[in-house]
Amino acid sequence: MASLLEMKEIFRNADAVCFDVDSTVIREEGIDELAKFCGVGDAVAEMTRRAMGGAVTFKAALTARLGLIRPSYEQVQKLISDNPPQLTPGIRELVNRLHQRGVQVFLVSGGFQSIVEHVASQLNIPAANVFANRLKFYFNGEYAGFDETQPTAESGGKGKVIAHLKEQFQFKKVVMIGDGATDMEACPPADCFIGFGGNVIRKQVKEKAKWYITHFDELLKELEER
Repeated sequence: MASLLEMKEIFRNADAVCFDVDSTVIREEGIDELAKFCGVGDAVAEMTRRAMGGAVTFKAALTARLGLIRPSYEQVQKLISDNPPQLTPGIRELVNRLHQRGVQVFLVSGGFQSIVEHVASQLNIPAANVFANRLKFYFNGEYAGFDETQPTAESGGKGKVIAHLKEQFQFKKVVMIGDGATDMEACPPADCFIGFGGNVIRKQVKEKAKWYITHFDELLKELEER
């Protein structure tokens, strides 16, 4: 296992940085916001807490939560326009700095493609660099499930995305940054995991992550060292 100093070296020399989105790049949990918007907030928030603690498989939790919410296409679009996701302080500056250094930035999320693509556009991250879950709708706009073939729909899916990126782009050093158990599990194949507690602290992640930060300024400072 890499020491903290070695991890900082990997981060400074990374070819690619992958960010989780909910409670990392944005302040909220997208699925909880959607649930509130659709009137089933409390029940779904409890399911999210259990899923984040690693008590149930991600796909089982996602299926159960979406089964409760049953969001229509119109509700998802209205959520994005009426309550757009709030970027976490410092993320815009960090992504800009990584882009200036020629580092590829990816958003790898168990959240929903339409919401995550909106976030990506705010950060000048191309839509091709977004890996998230796709909601399915019937022709009348009613909820029709989600695309279960997406790697992000399963436990261990973020690691599969990173393995795919390494193979496709021949990246030598990939960093994963996130707040949850599913982010920590992506290392390996990620070469370094940075735990983020700026919006919510997950006890398990804080205890196990060798490098744990609460503000993106800490990572900006690392990049300024060189």
